[in-house]
Amino acid sequence: MDGGKKKESGLNGSFVTGAIALVFLILGYQVALFVHKAALTRIEANRDHPDTVYVIEHRSFVADAPQDEGPVILSEAKNLRSETVRKNAPHSPQVERLREQTRQVESFPFNPNTVSVEDLKRLGFSEKQAQSIDHFRKKGGRFNRPIDFSKSFVVADSVYKRLEPYIEIPKLDLNRADSTALLALPGIGPFFAGKIAAYREQLGGYSYPEQLMEIWRFDSEKYDGLKDLIICSEPEPYPLWTLPEAHLARHPYISKAEAHGIVLYREHNPPEACTLEGLKRAGVLSEEHAGRLSRCSIAPAL
Repeated sequence: MDGGKKKESGLNGSFVTGAIALVFLILGYQVALFVHKAALTRIEANRDHPDTVYVIEHRSFVADAPQDEGPVILSEAKNLRSETVRKNAPHSPQVERLREQTRQVESFPFNPNTVSVEDLKRLGFSEKQAQSIDHFRKKGGRFNRPIDFSKSFVVADSVYKRLEPYIEIPKLDLNRADSTALLALPGIGPFFAGKIAAYREQLGGYSYPEQLMEIWRFDSEKYDGLKDLIICSEPEPYPLWTLPEAHLARHPYISKAEAHGIVLYREHNPPEACTLEGLKRAGVLSEEHAGRLSRCSIAPAL
């Protein structure tokens, strides 16, 4: 009887001891998990402080190895050395996004058609927004006016309001632009681009932008749609008093009969009499053509 009680008491003691050991094992496991998680969190946090956390790389190389004898097998090299390279650890994506949001924003003059992606970021756009603007330009898109820049879906109203005074879009020079550049003007396709270039050749250069409306089918509505985007640099003075008759007759403001009359007039008059007013008084030029030529740059008679 007493022996049975002692045996039962021993079993109960072993069970209690096993239970306690199991509890400590579970607690130890939980503590280990906590310490591991805390360590990972600490490493992740320190990853954004490159002054305190580094990535270590071990590199092996052969000292004084000739550069022109081909690759060296490190396992067979006798003069093998090693070095330790310490590099800053990469930042976490969250911190990179935070830095993106809190970086200093600048405002400076820029042309939205040519400004670089890096300068767009300096102006306050994110990497994704800057790339979107650049992608639009690479596909042939163009901002003709400052207000066009505000229509981009990545340009917020508040951003445009800040940047509007700094937007500088150069006007297109009718006397220097080629056909490709002319295509950038609103309402100008290949047909009118070619006509503008050809008429410039006939005139010897545009003297004022309104001359575009002298082109066939180039009406005032089309002109009003782009007149604020164009300028005319000073053209070369037209050599009215030296060109041969055939060349004079090609000018839009000079008829064949008038070209013949100009040649006769300059052959029988001194240089000081060779003026547009003199041609008009002599009946060589019509009132209309004399008036149009008076707005052009004419080289003086010598």
